[in-house]
Amino acid sequence: MLRWGGGRDSALTWGKRVAFGVTEGGVRTCVGARGNACPIRAVVSGRSTGARCEECARLDRAHSVAADTIADDPRPYHVYLAWFGPGMTKVGITALERGSARLLEQGAVAFSWLGSGPLMAARRTEELLRAALGVPDRIPYADKRAVRAALPETVAERAAEVEELHARAVALGAWPESLERAPCQVVDHVGVFGLTGLAPAVGAVSELAAGGVVGGELVAAAGPDLHLDLGDAAEDGRGVVVLDTRLMTGWELVPVASGGLTVPVREFKGTKGAGEAAGVQDGLF
Repeated sequence: MLRWGGGRDSALTWGKRVAFGVTEGGVRTCVGARGNACPIRAVVSGRSTGARCEECARLDRAHSVAADTIADDPRPYHVYLAWFGPGMTKVGITALERGSARLLEQGAVAFSWLGSGPLMAARRTEELLRAALGVPDRIPYADKRAVRAALPETVAERAAEVEELHARAVALGAWPESLERAPCQVVDHVGVFGLTGLAPAVGAVSELAAGGVVGGELVAAAGPDLHLDLGDAAEDGRGVVVLDTRLMTGWELVPVASGGLTVPVREFKGTKGAGEAAGVQDGLF
C-alpha cells in the first residue's frame, strides 16, 4: 500500500502497473518530524531515504526507541529474530501493540518472537543476544536486495537458521526476569512479498530527479522496496529494477500515462549484462 499526501492510498497488487513522474523544475523538500512540517521547507538530498533536514532528523530521533532516547515507555515490547537470507539474521525489538508490522516494514523473509516484556528488559535481552550469538541489530538494505531472488526454496530451509539461533538464545542464562520467553514459531513472508520465482534485479533506483519518470510492472514488494519489471523499457524486453519507496517522499509526484525509467539507477555489480539488459545508467537519459 502506498500512502500519498492528503491520505489517499494506492493498493499494490502483483502485475499492477506502477507509473509516476516527478514535476519539472521541482525540488525535494524536508518531510518534517513527528507529524510536524519542516518550518523552513529545507531542500534535502535526492539520495536520502529519510528525506529530513539535519534539524528535523535530530528532532525525530530525539523521540525514537530505535535511537535509545526513550527509557520510560510503559508499553510492553517483543524481542525477535528476523531472517533476510542465508547468514543474515538480526535481533530487534518492537512494541507488542504493533504485532508483526515492524517485520514487514523491514522486509524480513522469516521471523520468530523470542520473548516479551518491559522496554528496558527487551533492550537488555537484545544486547545480550547480540553479544552472545554474534547477531547484529541491523542488516543493510543492499544486502537484503542482493539475495531475494536466490532464497532457499522451502519454508523449512528458510526457517532453519532462525530455529537454530532461537534454541541457542533461550538456552542462555542472564535473561532479565521480567522478560517472558516465547516458543519458536517461524513466520514466513515469501508469499506475502511475492518472492517465489522472483527474477534477479539488475539494479536499484539511486534517487529521483526533477522531470524523471518511473514505470514498471510490480512483481514483488518487500519492506520499502518495490521490484518493478521494466518490460518494454528494457532492451531485451525484460529487466527488474528495485525502487525504495522512501526515495519518493518530499517530491511532488504526478501520474503519467506511459512507463519507462528516466532516473538514476545504480547497477548491481556481478549481474551479467545488467547495464545492457536494463537500458539504464547512473544518470538521466
